[in-house]
Amino acid sequence: MIAFVPTAVFFLWFCWGVRQDRRQFRNAVLLGLTVLSLSFALLTQVDRLPGSLAVLVYSLVFLVPALAVVVLGGFLVGNGLTMLRKEGRSPGNLLSGLAGLAIFAVLALVVSADYVGSSRAYQSFIVAVVLVTGYVAFLFLCFLAYAFLYGRIRVRGDVDFVVVLGSGLIGGERVPPLLASRLRAGLRIQRQQTERGADAPVLLVSGGQGPDEKLPEAEAMERWLVAEGADPALVRQESRSCTTTENLRFSRRLMEEADARYVCVVVTNNFHAFRAAMTARREGVRGQVIGSPTAAYFWPSATIREFVAVFWENRLVNAVLCALLVALAVVVGMRW
Repeated sequence: MIAFVPTAVFFLWFCWGVRQDRRQFRNAVLLGLTVLSLSFALLTQVDRLPGSLAVLVYSLVFLVPALAVVVLGGFLVGNGLTMLRKEGRSPGNLLSGLAGLAIFAVLALVVSADYVGSSRAYQSFIVAVVLVTGYVAFLFLCFLAYAFLYGRIRVRGDVDFVVVLGSGLIGGERVPPLLASRLRAGLRIQRQQTERGADAPVLLVSGGQGPDEKLPEAEAMERWLVAEGADPALVRQESRSCTTTENLRFSRRLMEEADARYVCVVVTNNFHAFRAAMTARREGVRGQVIGSPTAAYFWPSATIREFVAVFWENRLVNAVLCALLVALAVVVGMRW
């Protein structure tokens, strides 16, 4: 049972972190460490299990992840082609396809290790690539799993504001489907609050005017909401922001001016919800973030983009850990 102690420690730490604040990336890492330590613990107990259960454990720990990597690589390449066909050749739309190709490139590198060369430098290079790739993949899976769990949170209790984050306009003045999804979710929360007998929260639409836009996003969003039946008296604009951080910072100031003890819900798209929640925590916004639906083909690239942003926000820690992994690879390669 000693083998399961680390799993219990990580799990309890994870539960404590979620109870303290659900919006921390640390919770995602702790969830991943819980699963990883559980896998190692199960492997230490395999010799005590019946044959069929031992096979099941080996399959869950080794075979299923290996097959999942191959399937994921193929899926991402296919999704990349779909993104190019439907959304064009912008750098952001290439992410899923490039990620899929990177998976196959690393697999090819590992498989070819015995055929291409056996020098210590080359072996160190392979080990470094595998370790750094494994680290990044681990963080991505942590991000993905916890973002999924965070997205399952539902609005509870009374809220004073529903903050809807902007996302750009079509033709400089029209609300696109992505933003309309957020606005519908905001309207739905407002109506749910009134149906349960609470005062209707204010819809606070947040978004400034970009260089290629004819009006602030917040103004276009308010027009859309009123056209869909929202009470104009319960819609308020924040029209200065240009980034998610500014969306939340400026919205927080408006909410604090109206009610120092406000409680809010922030609405964005599902792929963006967890990173927006981390930003909301950093900016001192009191409230959870929920995600509205996104087109299925758009979700993989958008999610990868969100992870890259989170990875970059923590670049110092990630750079140090990657450097340590490379150093470890050199040591292992020299002793190979």
